[in-house]
Amino acid sequence: MSDSQTEWWAPVRPDGTGDASAVPPRRRDRERHRAARARKSRRRTTWVVVIVLAILGTAGYLVWSMLDGLFDGASASATPSDFPGPGSGAVEVVVNPGDSGQAIGRTLADAGVVATANAFVAAYAANPAATGIQPGTYSLLREIPAADAVQALLNPASRVEEKLTIAEGLTARQIYEKVAAQFGTTADDVATTVGDGTAIGLPEQAGGTVEGWLFPATYTIQPDDDVTSVLTSMTAQTVKVLTDLGAQPDTWETTLIKASLVEREAKHDEDRPKMARAIENRLADDWRLDIDAAVAYGAGVSGTELTKAMLDDTSNPYNLRRLKGLPPTPIASPGAASIKAVLEPADGTWMYWCTVNLETGETWFSTTEAEHSQCVAAMNDWLAANPKS
Repeated sequence: MSDSQTEWWAPVRPDGTGDASAVPPRRRDRERHRAARARKSRRRTTWVVVIVLAILGTAGYLVWSMLDGLFDGASASATPSDFPGPGSGAVEVVVNPGDSGQAIGRTLADAGVVATANAFVAAYAANPAATGIQPGTYSLLREIPAADAVQALLNPASRVEEKLTIAEGLTARQIYEKVAAQFGTTADDVATTVGDGTAIGLPEQAGGTVEGWLFPATYTIQPDDDVTSVLTSMTAQTVKVLTDLGAQPDTWETTLIKASLVEREAKHDEDRPKMARAIENRLADDWRLDIDAAVAYGAGVSGTELTKAMLDDTSNPYNLRRLKGLPPTPIASPGAASIKAVLEPADGTWMYWCTVNLETGETWFSTTEAEHSQCVAAMNDWLAANPKS
């Protein structure tokens, strides 16, 4: 063998075993150089990654430090979930019919009463009485705790409202005057607003005549109410009472006519069913009703101002002293007691009634003319003893 064979090395097996000492020296040097370069490259890469991470971490810290103050300021100025109270100033808010707790909460939050609608909803849910909050206009403090807002809405003293009381037996004109005084206008302007009644929901059964259809009651006047809305409420209440008492729509006008006569004549509720029966008995026997209150209404005067000429005036369609049957319209606004009396008159044969004491309103009912004459005598005796009445 020649000397050149010494440059060959024993082959390394596929599994990596073999005689490393057999690797030629130059080959081993090259392998060591490559391994050293690889280790240096890995160290440089590691340091680069470390340096980049450090730079990013430092930059992130600096950015967060700068923004942290901004976030703190924004957090401090953001709207809190609930105001601590005690509140200040005042604002009017409206709770509409059918408003849910969420709807009320939005209204209060928009007005600055509570911090958020959700805060109010939570307080609303926590208070069992909250479902009793009534529609209306309320005057509330600004920036109060939601729980305090619930309590304020449950307090009647918080409601902003006025009352308008319409007594039983008033005519439409007298009611116009009261409504006009409430809204700072005139009775004529109110009458113009009413017109034929369409604007206030007058039923067709009324035939365009408002008389008798403005129900006597105490009405709550809200800040956004006007003449039309109030009179509409009165008309609607009359329809409700008639319906609740079982009156059929085709009898509404006749019922109100009779009830208005009872309203103006009777002084006590217990007398109303008897008077309603006496009216029915007279109509059934084709008698005149002889009710002076109707005569006075048609003449445009009070009952104490009637004259003999007025009582004889047959051109007055309301002159029940001379004309048979019912008057063409109601003569006043009857209350529920008078309407019920007409729908449920007492059983009896009475044909007459007479008030024997104008102070107490004591009234006698009788069937015969002789009995009625005794009543008239008693009334005259009282008038003689009380000349100033």
